Parts: sequence; structure tokens; C-alpha cells
Amino acid sequence: MTVPLLGPVTLSGFAHPWYWLFALVPLAVVGVYIAMQLRRRQRVLRFANMELLEQVAPRQARRWRHLPAILLVAALVLFTVAMAGPTHDVRIPRNRAVVMLVIDVSESMVADDVPPNRLAAAKDAGKQFADELTPGINLGLIAFAGTASVLVSPTTNRALMKAAIDKLQAAERTATGEGIYTALQAIATVGAVMGGGDSPPPARIVLESDGKETVPADPEAPRGAYPAARAAKDQGIPISTISFGTPDGTVELNGERVPVPVDDETLQKITEITGGQAFHAGSLGELSRVYAELQQQIGFETIRGDASTAWLRLGVVALVAAILAGLLIGRPLPG
Repeated sequence: MTVPLLGPVTLSGFAHPWYWLFALVPLAVVGVYIAMQLRRRQRVLRFANMELLEQVAPRQARRWRHLPAILLVAALVLFTVAMAGPTHDVRIPRNRAVVMLVIDVSESMVADDVPPNRLAAAKDAGKQFADELTPGINLGLIAFAGTASVLVSPTTNRALMKAAIDKLQAAERTATGEGIYTALQAIATVGAVMGGGDSPPPARIVLESDGKETVPADPEAPRGAYPAARAAKDQGIPISTISFGTPDGTVELNGERVPVPVDDETLQKITEITGGQAFHAGSLGELSRVYAELQQQIGFETIRGDASTAWLRLGVVALVAAILAGLLIGRPLPG
């Protein structure tokens, strides 16, 4: 299904702008018609009896006598627009694309500030995202804590994807950079074997996390989050991030409640480096809405589509109306 997007009409929005030269035709018709009317009026004023003319040709009839010409000129203008090939934005589903869903499964993800806990909510939203994403897109899954692993290589099998999401388990530490590097490797692998084009398929990483990177402690260190983000930028792969949780999150470690507030700073920096988009979600409902927005961004692409048919139809209607008006008013069409 295609979805037209209305926007301003400019010459750059026409496939064949040189056809606008045909606009000289309706202008010429207008000029000839005006000249003929002026000449006719001069003849009438010179020879006619004005009192008799008022009785034979009432003012109402004279007012409508220009309608066929107006409709004819309108038809010519509409045909000119149609020939120029107007275009509009059309959103079509993507079929040749790769999306890697990279989910943080560190221990902080069991915080219960988002009921029942962050990880369980992330599973529900992730499965909904997999269900609603355009079917032709290859979707993969990376889980990361202290290390990162590919749980599902990019595939269109959504059942496999959802089964893997269900099996996510929390582990120690947070290696955000490793999650990104692993996703980049998975994208490169599938891109090397995916057909359908002369260039690698468009790709996107969706990174969901709740805390700062702990492995390494400095995100600028080798294999850290920021060098990984720069590697993604070099490959033309934007990273959209979702910081998930609230400032009041806590987890129980060794019998003590440890605060694990959500961290937006690292994820925001990753999006700035790669040209992606940063989101924050503090509840399951908010997370579902974020995924729905991402689905619309990722699942469709905008192309320029032909919009000439509507103009052509309007031109035909105007031309038929001109002919009918000429017959009903009782005057021949100008030619």
C-alpha cells in the first residue's frame, strides 16, 4: 500500500519540467480569444442598434458566453501540468533492509521501577516491535551484558525472533560497545550475501539500554561505546537508542537495594555520533509507543511517485465541461 504525502509543488517536483513550455498554448488561446472579443465588440458597437441588442441578447446570456473558453483554457493548463509529470512523496514498505535490535540484559534491567521489571517490559515491547515491523525487513537480535552475542541473525522469521526475545536472561556488567560491534558484524555478514541490489542493504541499529557502560569504564576506550558508534557512522549505519527506566530504579544485590537510575547521556552521545535518534521511555506504554514510531521510520521509505493521473482526469473533465457549455450556451468554442 502506498501513502501519498502532500507537500509544496515546485518545479523540482516535476519529472519533465520542460513540458511547462506548453503553458504557452493556453496563454496564446487566451490572447487570441481576447483579441477576437475586442474586434467583435468594435463591430457590434459600430453597426448594431443597442436597444435592439439588449432585447435580443440579454445581459445574463452575455455574462455566461465566456464560460466555454474559460473551461477550455483550464483544460489546457491541466493537461500541461499532467505532461510535466508532477510527483509527490509516497511511503512504501521496505523489503531490502536490515535492522538489529540490541538489548541490554545487564543486572540493572531487573529493576522493578517499570513493572514487573525493566527486562520483562522490554521483552513485551520487543516482541510487539517484531510483530509490527514490515514483514520484508530482516530483523536480528543482539543481547549484551559483560559480553555480546548474536541470538538471531537477521531474518524475516518473526516467530524465531520472538522466541529468542522470550529467552533473554539478565547477566552481570554492561558492554555497550561490544553490543554495537557485534551488531555491525551481523549486518556486514548478511549484507554480503543478500541480493536484490548493487549496494549493501540499508541498515539500522536499535539499541535499548538503561545504564552506563561498565566494560570498559571509559566509553572512549578501545571497544567502548563511542568508538563503536564512530565505526557505525563510518559504515553509514545510524543507531537509534532507547533509554529505558526511571531515575528511581533499584535492584537487590547481596541483600541490599542498589540504585540503578536510567542513564541518558551515553545513549544520547551515541545518536549524536551516528545521526540516529534518541528516545526515552519510563513505562511499558511509553516503550511501546517508541517502538511504534521506530517501526514507522524504519519500516517504510519515501520515494517520489507519479501524480499526473489526477491532473489528467481533471483536464478531461474540464474539456468535456467546455464542450457541454459551448453546446448549451449556443456558441461555438473558440478556435
